[in-house]
Amino acid sequence: MVQIPKQAGQPPIESGEAQGPRPVPTSADVARLAGVSRATVSYVLNNTSSVRISEPTRHRVRAAAEELGYVPHAAARSLRAGHSRMVLMPASHVPVGPLFSHFQYELHWALRRLDYTVVQYGSVGMGGDEAARAWAELRPVAVFVPGTLEPGQVEVLKRAGAKAVVTLGPERVEGAHALLMDHREVGHCAGAHLVERGRRRIGVVVPEETGLQVFSEPRLAGVRAAAEPAGAEVVPLPLAYTEESAAELAARWRESGLDAVFAYNDEYAMLLMRALQDAGIAVPEETSVIGADDLLLGKLIRPRLSTVRLEMPSGQLLAELVDRVVRAPGAEPEVHDLLAASMVVRESS
Repeated sequence: MVQIPKQAGQPPIESGEAQGPRPVPTSADVARLAGVSRATVSYVLNNTSSVRISEPTRHRVRAAAEELGYVPHAAARSLRAGHSRMVLMPASHVPVGPLFSHFQYELHWALRRLDYTVVQYGSVGMGGDEAARAWAELRPVAVFVPGTLEPGQVEVLKRAGAKAVVTLGPERVEGAHALLMDHREVGHCAGAHLVERGRRRIGVVVPEETGLQVFSEPRLAGVRAAAEPAGAEVVPLPLAYTEESAAELAARWRESGLDAVFAYNDEYAMLLMRALQDAGIAVPEETSVIGADDLLLGKLIRPRLSTVRLEMPSGQLLAELVDRVVRAPGAEPEVHDLLAASMVVRESS
């Protein structure tokens, strides 16, 4: 085996022996290899748009960084900028459907293109002030909360350096930017359609799953607002998302006298409609069924499912809001009313 010359007082080192960890590459190493200044390396790797750098130079810097395995140090970068580029999004405590999942994907992609890093924080088991303090410990530049906060929690986040606190929910929170989504309009669309079809005893599914009340209660209120002035009765129907729960409800259907149901969303609607059909209840002849979300699967079942289509905000809109507020944090909080709902009439109603 070949021996590597030793220094005085040191035992010989044989090739193949572990020689310790390799030094961590620095931006100076990248600059030397690419033949540019360290400032140019910083501009290229931080996607600085205010400095014009030719595409060949950008390519050379990125190639050098890849060859050396250089990754910018997030903490050092945050110190230089005066803030991080992290947008924190607490993980949802309630089941999220395909619509919200698609919105999250768009948001992540749009923020990444603006050079932000989105971090989803799993805060299950925490709530209120405890959750806000845990988020603040990470020093995010922005926090996007699908739900509500208390004004004091907004202040905790701002004192920790968050330049933008944005909520997505039914109500505005003092000090935070708000994307308002009033789910009463979803229920109102369904209720108005059923009344127009002559239905006078309307069931409204209220999911038993924890956390969905923030959506189900406004939807129930919306059905009532449309149905009761027309003389129609509205009956809340607690339902778990299981075949057994749907079968038990369907077995009591005829004695309840219901002639229509708004089933909260398409998934609950399809679950309940299958149970009603198994119980011999004709849809829509005996009972009209309406869902919400306009999922593709609703078009494939028979009868095809009537539904309320929701227009979710684009992820690009929220990403631009975050970037605008980070650049001008002293501006007045913005409020945007985003949720639009419309009836899609098919065979089940």
